[in-house]
Amino acid sequence: METELLWGFNLQAWITIVTVLGLFTTLLCTKIRTDLVFICAIGILYVTGVLDAKEAFSGFSSTSVVIVGVLFIVVAGLTYTGVLQWITKNLLGQPESYTKAVARLMLPVAVLSSFLSNTTVVAMFVNIVKMWSKKLGISPSKLLIPLSYASGLGGICTLIGTPPNLIISGLYAEKTGVAMNVLATTIPGLFCLFVGILSVIALQKLLPERKVPESAFEATSEYTVELLVPSDNPYIGQTLGEAGLFKVKGGSLLEFYHFDNVPSPVTKEEFILGGDHLVYAGQINELLELKKTHGLVSANHHVFSLDELDKNRQLRTAYVTFGSPLIGTTIEENSFERDNNMTLVAVARRGKRLDKIPRQVILQAGDTLLLECPPHLVINTEKLSSELHFFDNLQLPNISWRTIASTIVMLAMMIVSAFNIMPLLQCAFIAAAIMLLIGCCTPEQAVRSINGEILMVFAGSVVLGLAIQKTGIAERLAFGILDVCGSNPLVVMTAICLVGTFITEFISNTAAGAMFFPIMYEAAVKLGYDPYTFLIALMISVSCSFATPIGSPTHMLIYGPGGYRFSDFMRIGILMNIIILAANILIVNIIYPLTPLHP
Repeated sequence: METELLWGFNLQAWITIVTVLGLFTTLLCTKIRTDLVFICAIGILYVTGVLDAKEAFSGFSSTSVVIVGVLFIVVAGLTYTGVLQWITKNLLGQPESYTKAVARLMLPVAVLSSFLSNTTVVAMFVNIVKMWSKKLGISPSKLLIPLSYASGLGGICTLIGTPPNLIISGLYAEKTGVAMNVLATTIPGLFCLFVGILSVIALQKLLPERKVPESAFEATSEYTVELLVPSDNPYIGQTLGEAGLFKVKGGSLLEFYHFDNVPSPVTKEEFILGGDHLVYAGQINELLELKKTHGLVSANHHVFSLDELDKNRQLRTAYVTFGSPLIGTTIEENSFERDNNMTLVAVARRGKRLDKIPRQVILQAGDTLLLECPPHLVINTEKLSSELHFFDNLQLPNISWRTIASTIVMLAMMIVSAFNIMPLLQCAFIAAAIMLLIGCCTPEQAVRSINGEILMVFAGSVVLGLAIQKTGIAERLAFGILDVCGSNPLVVMTAICLVGTFITEFISNTAAGAMFFPIMYEAAVKLGYDPYTFLIALMISVSCSFATPIGSPTHMLIYGPGGYRFSDFMRIGILMNIIILAANILIVNIIYPLTPLHP
C-alpha cells in the first residue's frame, strides 16, 4: 500500500487530481481542441502508472462510446432523407402569442432532441426560427435561448438523448451488471421539460429583446475579409496611403501580399499592383464598402477585371452542414468556389470572427460563411445541399419512401430497446445497417457523420472516471461530502447535483458525468442506499446547463445569431438551474423512491 502524502491521498491520487484540474483549466482558459486535451490527460495517467494499458484504452471499448458512434449513422439516415427538415417546417405554425410560440417551438425541439444530437437539431432550427420570429413580430433573441434550452431538456428524456445519460448508464451497467432501460429518465425528463417550458414563459421578461441583424456576420463586431485588386483598378501604381487603403473606416489592414503570394510589409508606402491581396479586420459592412469606393473585389482563385464582374452578384450566408465534405478542408485547397461560381468573403465560428485569412480557415461543422453568389443560384442541387445550408433556403428536400422508412427504423430501435427485447447496442447496429442497406445515407455520408472529437471526449471521460475511482478519490470525496452534509440522502443528492450543475457550466457535460459518477455512486453506497435513484438525478443535473453560453455547444450555436451577451444567459439561466434542480430532485424521488441496500 502506498504512503499517504496529504489529506489521505497517495501519490497516484495526487497525480490524478493534478491531471483532472489541469484538464479543467486547459478547457476553460485555452482554445486547444477538447479531444487533444483528453488524449494528453490519458497519456499522463498511463505514463505515470496510475492506469495500466488495458485501463487507459478501456474507454474505446466502452459500450456507451460504441453506441454513440453507431447512433451518428442512424441520425445521418434521418438527416439525409429529410425527416428533420419536414418536422421543422410543419410543426411551428402561426401562433397568436409569445406564450404559444414558445410552446410550439420548445415541444418539437425537445422531442427531436430526445432521440437525436442536440447540436444537429439546434443547427437546423436556428435559421428557421430567425425567419419565423420575423413573421410573428417577435425578436429572435426572445426565441433562440428557449430553442437551446428545449434541446437540453429534451435530451434528458431518454438515455440516448444526451452524452451524460449514455456515459452514466454505461458505467452503471459495468459496475452492477444491470443495464438501465432506454426510457429510465423519460418521466423525470418530461416533468422537468414541462417545468422548464412554464419557467421560460414566466421568466420571459428576463430574455433580452435585441435588434438582431439579418445575418450572423452582422451580429458581432469584427470579421476578417480578404479583398483583391483587379488588373484594371485605377489605384494601381499608387501607395496604400495615397489610395486610402492603409487606414480605412471601420477596420485595419492585417496582411498585404502580391499576386505571387509573397507577403509584403504592411506600410502605407507599399505600392499597389494588379492581383494584390489585402486582408482587413473590422466591421463587415464598412469593409465591403471598399468594393464600391475603391473598385476592389472579393478574393478567389482568379484575377479578373471590374468589367468581368457581374454587378448583380449577391451576398448570402450559409452554414457548413454536419457531415459536409467541406469539413476539415479550406476553401483555398478545394474546388468549391470554381464548381459553384461563388466567392468566400468571410467566415464566422460561433458568432465570432477568426483571426485568419477566410480562404485558409479549416472549416468545421456549423461554421457560417458569407458568400458572394450569382443572382440566380440554384441552391437545391444535391452536391451543394450536402455541403452547405443557406439561411434563406426553406425549400424542403423531396419526401420519398426512404423518409418514412428511416422514421420507422428509428422508432423500432427505440421500442425494441425500451421493452428489453434486445440491448440498445444491438438495436443501434441493426438500425444503422438498415439505414445503409436501403440507401437512407451512403457509406461516405455515414463516415462523415461520425464525429471523432466527440467520441474521443466520450472515451477519455470514461477513463478519467475510472482513474478517479481506482485511486480512491471518489471514496474520499464521498466521505467528505457526508461529513459536510450529514447522513440525509436528499441533502447529499442535492449537494452533489448542485456541484455537478455548476461544473457542467464550464466543461463538457460528458466529462462532468463521468467524473461525478463514482462520487455519487460511493456516496449512495456509504449512506446504505441503492445508487440508481442518485444516478438518475445526476444524469439530469449534468445535462442541464443554462447559465453560461459555454455550458453547451447549442448555446454557442445561437450566441452569435441571437446577438447575445454573456450576461443574457446568466440573467435567466441561474434561475433556470435552480428551478430544474428542484424539479429534478422532487420528481426523481417520487418516481424512484430511495431503496436501502440489502446487507
